[in-house]
Amino acid sequence: MQMTGNTILITGGTSGIGRGLAKAFHKLDNQVIIAGRRQSRLDEITATNPGMIGFQLDVQDPQAIAAFTARVREKIPELNVLINNAGISRPETLPGGSDLSIARNIIETNIIGVLHMTAALLPALVTKPQATIITTTSGLAFVPRNNFPTYCASKAFLHSWLQSLRVQLRGSSVEVLELAPPYVQTELSGPHQLSDPHAMPLAAYISEVMQLLADATPPDGEILVERVRGERFAERNGDYARRFAIFNGL
Repeated sequence: MQMTGNTILITGGTSGIGRGLAKAFHKLDNQVIIAGRRQSRLDEITATNPGMIGFQLDVQDPQAIAAFTARVREKIPELNVLINNAGISRPETLPGGSDLSIARNIIETNIIGVLHMTAALLPALVTKPQATIITTTSGLAFVPRNNFPTYCASKAFLHSWLQSLRVQLRGSSVEVLELAPPYVQTELSGPHQLSDPHAMPLAAYISEVMQLLADATPPDGEILVERVRGERFAERNGDYARRFAIFNGL
């Protein structure tokens, strides 16, 4: 993708990877719009990054997405990059008494929200001479953890869906990229993850991602930092069973 001169919308842009990408693209003189649920964080980020725009949005709310995307199409017609980054992760115990509301919330946020945002903005994106859709998945799409079953499955769904979308948009001006992070120091699974020494530091992850995004032809449209490649290619490399056992304490 082109790294400067874009107008970029990032969902889930108030924390973690979304926030890191927003700041990195903002420094490269792109117009960055972040969307998130917490107005206080939107205010704090835009105040410390002059020129960045923040909109409150809950991607679990279909009516809110419809109103938001209509507003974006009308007020920000130059939008040419959509980064679907909003996502949630919750542990689940499946046998005997699992709360299905957890799975439902994950599916509505991680899957339906992405499909809805993309469908609503794609007609405008295809009219741009250079456009990009980036969607955040996870290394856990390829080697899942048993205590986060719906989260892992939601990311595997997106990986498959993005492959189809990429083929359907072949020949158009829209590039479809998958961002598959490893375990990174963010708040995704709770405050403990921010300082977990086993997680990749966020700044290091964002730096490596920005270098990979500058590649004119990312292999298979996948943005893979070195630290996640073991999970991504575990099955191909005959290493799946070993990694699955480690991830799941078997």
